[in-house]
Amino acid sequence: MNIKETISSLPNAPGIYKYYGADNSIIYIGKAKNLKKRVSSYFTKKQFDSAKTKVLVSKIRRIEFTVVNNEMEALLLENNLIKEYQPRYNMMLKDDKSFPLIRITNERFPRVFPMRNPKQDGSQFFGPYTSVKAMHTVVDLIKSLYPLRNCQLNLTEENIAQGKFKVCLEYQIGNCKGPCVGFQSEDDYMNSIKRVKEIFRGDLSEVRAELLENMNSAAGDLKFEEAEQFRLKLELLEKFRSKTTVVSQHIKNVDVFSISMDLDRAFVSYLKVDNGIIIRTKSIEYKMKLEESKEEILANAIIHLRELYESDAKEIIVPFDPEIEIENSKLFIPKAGDKKKLLDLALKNALYYRKQKLDSYAKLDPIGRVNRLMLQMKSDLNLTEEPRHIECFDNSNIQGTNPVSACVVFKDGKPSKKDYRHFNIKTVEGPNDFASMQEVITRRYSRAINEEQELPQLIVIDGGKGQLSSVVTSLKKLGIYEKVAVVGIAKRLEEIYYPEDPMPLYIDKTSETLKVIQHMRDEAHRFGITHHRNRRSKSTFVTELTNISGIGSKTGDLLLKHFRSVKKIMEAELNELISLVGEDKANKVYNYFNQK
Repeated sequence: MNIKETISSLPNAPGIYKYYGADNSIIYIGKAKNLKKRVSSYFTKKQFDSAKTKVLVSKIRRIEFTVVNNEMEALLLENNLIKEYQPRYNMMLKDDKSFPLIRITNERFPRVFPMRNPKQDGSQFFGPYTSVKAMHTVVDLIKSLYPLRNCQLNLTEENIAQGKFKVCLEYQIGNCKGPCVGFQSEDDYMNSIKRVKEIFRGDLSEVRAELLENMNSAAGDLKFEEAEQFRLKLELLEKFRSKTTVVSQHIKNVDVFSISMDLDRAFVSYLKVDNGIIIRTKSIEYKMKLEESKEEILANAIIHLRELYESDAKEIIVPFDPEIEIENSKLFIPKAGDKKKLLDLALKNALYYRKQKLDSYAKLDPIGRVNRLMLQMKSDLNLTEEPRHIECFDNSNIQGTNPVSACVVFKDGKPSKKDYRHFNIKTVEGPNDFASMQEVITRRYSRAINEEQELPQLIVIDGGKGQLSSVVTSLKKLGIYEKVAVVGIAKRLEEIYYPEDPMPLYIDKTSETLKVIQHMRDEAHRFGITHHRNRRSKSTFVTELTNISGIGSKTGDLLLKHFRSVKKIMEAELNELISLVGEDKANKVYNYFNQK
C-alpha cells in the first residue's frame, strides 16, 4: 500500500505512527490525538517548520500505526518505542526519565504520595501519569475526599496505645483525622484506602454511592453543614471523572493477541504490555491456503510473534482457546476488567489493519473485492447462491397516518438508487405492519412476474418473525417462495431470522456482511421516512385548502401543483387564481386567506 492509500485508511482516533525509510528501518515515531489529521499534516503543508522536516518527509517510504484508547497511552507507547528503536529523526523522550507514579505504602495506616523510580518493597503503585499536573489532580482529589496521614511515624498498636505521639498541624487544619492518637480507627482508615484505590483504578461508582448516601443521611439528620461538605466532595468527584484518566500498573509482562477473520485471510494483532504500559505492537496477515480454523491461525501467530520478539511473558491474553500449550506460560480469556479492555484494544487494531489491507486490495482489484464480498455474504447467511441482487423492505406509519413502505435495492453490495421504490398502502386500514407488508410484497413481485423481471437472490425484511411470516405467505401465494431467499432483521442488527426457524442467526459484528445489511436497513428507513414525511406534509396542505367551503381535494391538488406551497397561494393575486380555477372558486380561496 502506498503512502497516499495508507493516509486515507487512517482512523480518526488516538495512537502512534511509525515512518519507515528505504532500508525498512524506523526513522520517526510520533503520537497523535487524531491519527488521520496528524499524519496527513506532514503531506499537505505547503511549508514545513524546518529543513529537517522536509528531509524526513522525503525519506518516508512506508507508514504503520497503532490505535490506543487515549492520548496518555499514545504518549507512553511512543516513549517506549523511541527508547527501543532510537529513530534518527526523534529528538525527544530518548532519556530514561520515568513518568511519575502514586505510591500506597505497605505499612499500618498506609501513606499515599507521588514518586518516580519505584522500588519493589510491597507498596502498590498507580500510574504512570503523563503529566505532573494530572498526577497532582488525583492527589488533591484524594486529600479532599479522604484525609490521610503524611507523617512517617511508626503507627503500631503499641506505640499508639502508649501515647507516644501527639496530633500535629495537619490534624488541626483538617488534613488528617489523627490515627496517631487513636482518633481514627484502623478499619475506618483502611476503608478510605480502599476507596482511594478504586479512584486510582477509575472505578468511581462505589465512592460516589458512599458520598451520596452520607450526604442524604446528614441532610435527613438536619446536619446541613455536613451534608454540604459531602455535596462539594461529590462535585469534585464528577469534575475529576470528566478530566482525568488513570492507567493501572498491576498488569505486568503479558502478551495480548486478537484476530479478525475474512473469507480467505486472517489478521492478527499483538500487544506487549509491561507494568500497565503497551511497549510493543505488531499486526500481521495470513493468507489461508486451505480452510484453516481461527484456532490454528491464532496458535501459529502466537508462536511466531513470541519468537520474533523473544517474549517470555508468563501470561498470554487471547479471545478464545487456540488449543496449544506454551511452556512456562498460561493462556487467559478475560470476560471483564482491565485485561478485557486490552483484548478489545488488540481487536480494534486487528480490525483497522484488516480494513487497511482490504481497502488496498479493493483498489487494485475492485471486481475481486466484490466477488469476495459476495462469497462472504453467501457463507455468513447460509445462502445457496451469491446475493448479487438484494431488496430490503421497511414500513413507515408515524402515529398511524399515511402508511407507506419503502423498497431499496442493492446490487453487488452497493445501493442501486434508480431501482428504489416506495408504496402507498391502499388496502389496509390503520397501522397494521403485517397486512401492509403482505400488500407490498404482493404488489412488488406480482408485477415483477408479469413483466418477467429478474427476481432478487435475497429479500430482507426490517422486522422480526411476525413480519417475516407475512412475507412468506405472500411469496407462497405468488409461487416464488422456493426461488428467493428471505430473512428478517430483528431490532438488534446481529439477529437474523429465517422462515420456519425459531432460532436466529448471529452474524459476527466485524463481518462485512453485517455492514452491508446495516447500510441496507438504514437506507430503507431513510427512504421510507422521507416519503412518509412528504406525503403527510402534502396531506396537511390539502386539508388546509379543503377546509374552505366549496373547495375539494382536486382543486386543492391543482393549486398546490401550480403554486408549490400554501404560502404562495395565500400571496397570489385574485386574477391569477381565476385563471387557474375559475372566478367562483378563486373568490372563495382569496376571501378565505385574506379574511384569515
